[in-house]
Amino acid sequence: MLTWGGRGVPVRPPRTGAPRRARLGLVLGVALLLVAAGTAPAAARRADPGGECPPGQHDCSVWDDEPGTPGGGGDNGGGGDNGGGGDSGGGTGKCSWAGRTVRCYDSVLGWFNNSDGCYYKLEEPQRADTPEGKQWYLLTCNGGDLGDQRTELLDGPPPGYGAPPDPEELARRALARITISPPRVAVAPRRSTGPGLVGLPVWMWGSKGRQYFGPVIRESETERGLTVTIEARFDRIVWDMDDGQHVTCTGPGTEYKVSGPHAGKRSPTCGYHRGYAKAGRYAVDATTYWTVTWRGGGQSGVIPVTRSTGTVPIQINELQVVTR
Repeated sequence: MLTWGGRGVPVRPPRTGAPRRARLGLVLGVALLLVAAGTAPAAARRADPGGECPPGQHDCSVWDDEPGTPGGGGDNGGGGDNGGGGDSGGGTGKCSWAGRTVRCYDSVLGWFNNSDGCYYKLEEPQRADTPEGKQWYLLTCNGGDLGDQRTELLDGPPPGYGAPPDPEELARRALARITISPPRVAVAPRRSTGPGLVGLPVWMWGSKGRQYFGPVIRESETERGLTVTIEARFDRIVWDMDDGQHVTCTGPGTEYKVSGPHAGKRSPTCGYHRGYAKAGRYAVDATTYWTVTWRGGGQSGVIPVTRSTGTVPIQINELQVVTR
């Protein structure tokens, strides 16, 4: 974090006259001297080639020494790796088959029966020879596979048939349509400016944007006369400093700038103020926490959502006294 001459190379002043007394070559008042990185090619501005994504997550975002344009990985907030559905952070809905969540009601297929994985829809009109007290149903089985259909004559509707919409299921559908993404993260010192030093503060920050830190994101879903509304609110970001310590911040943090008003000081919004206690190479990552509240049909609930970033490397060296 404290470097001399760029890339961590000390600059030695020319010797004049007789040897001087031993003196402290490190001025603690310059607590965070970082060299602003120059313009880099576009390829260097993308996600850190040395960074790592969490297992199974393709949309993590990290920064190399030169932050690029914040963005995306194609995250639209839905499906298995996006804001809702199978990866909403709060488990699955009430209807599922073969490990995946399915709609409890489909306007084409009918109502889902968890016990056999089939959708049931009453045939209309009924056959002329239908026995009294019985009804024909069209079954679409294997979780809604149109290639797996058959008809059955039943004494009455199966479990779940005709049930009203599940408000939480509608909330998860609405959640699947909004974008909640992991921010692109950076730390100071960066690799291009040389290592940091033990005991000196570290700055952390993430890309700003509605999908990363809010403000509130709202959406709604309507089915058969029932409307459920959701509000997604960013709560906090927790930084794992890779030394057993975690730092919690309430916003994206402040980007370090060598010419900024806080240069050489602690971050005013998000930092590891006491710094690392030991020299070494660390991999910093962060997790954002969102709270999604939903209301509808006289009910309400909360769906927690988390997003994890990739890792950003940081090198910390021993703080040494330079004598001459």
